[in-house]
Amino acid sequence: MAKLQGLAIPLGVLATALLVWLANPWVQPTGDLRQIVTVAFWAASILLLLALFQARKHPDAKDVEIEGPAFARFLFSNSRAGLLWLPIRLFVGFAWLDGGLHKLGDPAWMQGGTALRSYWERAAAIPEVGRPAISFEWYRDFLNTLLAGNAETWFAPLVTFGEIAVGLGLIVGLLTGVAAFFGALMNMSFLLAGSASTNPVLFTLAIGLILAWRVAGYYGFDRYVLPRLGTPWRPGALFLRAKPRMPVPGTSPGSRTDTGPSSSTGTSPGVSAA
Repeated sequence: MAKLQGLAIPLGVLATALLVWLANPWVQPTGDLRQIVTVAFWAASILLLLALFQARKHPDAKDVEIEGPAFARFLFSNSRAGLLWLPIRLFVGFAWLDGGLHKLGDPAWMQGGTALRSYWERAAAIPEVGRPAISFEWYRDFLNTLLAGNAETWFAPLVTFGEIAVGLGLIVGLLTGVAAFFGALMNMSFLLAGSASTNPVLFTLAIGLILAWRVAGYYGFDRYVLPRLGTPWRPGALFLRAKPRMPVPGTSPGSRTDTGPSSSTGTSPGVSAA
């Protein structure tokens, strides 16, 4: 794994070259070759991410080469900026909660998922005239796989309760970054299926909340939850345990050892003996 760090540049060049071959409008691979190139691109991209993840341990990894604006740092890392994110968080949260509650009361969503299946069928259809709703074939294949497996029976309730959970999390400010991430994921799924509606606005606001995850929920439960939970790279108080004290050599465990400076007369420092 550590050897990947030195392959970051070659992997980046390879992934870029494969992407240019796939995306340019003039010369593109076709048929089975396109699938092979696509798999190679994703493999190179994943290996590149692993290489960059390893590069974080390099001595100069923390060097700031291009200084960002102070106001941006303030918005995304200062708790006082939570006042800015509070109305944004509530707007996005209530939008998700309202959509989820409407689906919760709709039998077409909660009893069989027929509403979701109809939505998938319309999105995956290829019209005889005009452009299809889905621009990426891999996403159409994904929806067709769900349709073939009758996944709407469990996927529709999943979407419903997911929207409610995202909405509640954003409204009360509990794990705001996580809630915003899954909200943005649903927005992107709807956009890939060709549905615009409010999704572009909600997606853009969700990205801001994700970037400001440390302070966006400060005026909410995150003010108390995040310091206790911490992060995977720095656990909070909830996961920290007091390390047992190692006994001083030559003493028995539990015995009190005075490690501070003392005089030969046994008096405290700064106190003279009479």
